Amino acid sequence: MAHGHYDLKKAKNGQFHFNLKAGNGEIILSSEMYASKASAENGIASVQANSPNEQAYEIKPSKDGQHYFVLKAKNHQVIGVSEMYHATSDAKKGVLSVIKNGPSTDIRDLTN
Repeated sequence: MAHGHYDLKKAKNGQFHFNLKAGNGEIILSSEMYASKASAENGIASVQANSPNEQAYEIKPSKDGQHYFVLKAKNHQVIGVSEMYHATSDAKKGVLSVIKNGPSTDIRDLTN
């Protein structure tokens, strides 16, 4: 069975970000942009630590009627955002996928 992993990337503007991918390769959580690679790595560590906690998630409606969720650290800072889902039930499935895959220690450094 395939497990989730993190892709750590460098953007064209020189900042860093990461995506958490499920075992099937689908992006299930994306980070904000970070000024340094070390900060992005700290963000991954925060997702690893906070993702198992179901209370750390908040499902929200988007302006166009879709739904997404955010994962928050203990200090209430958003550390990851999901894709858009058509239904709240689909967003809840996405949360369960992040709970399952978030603790992964498989970090793929794609910054070179």
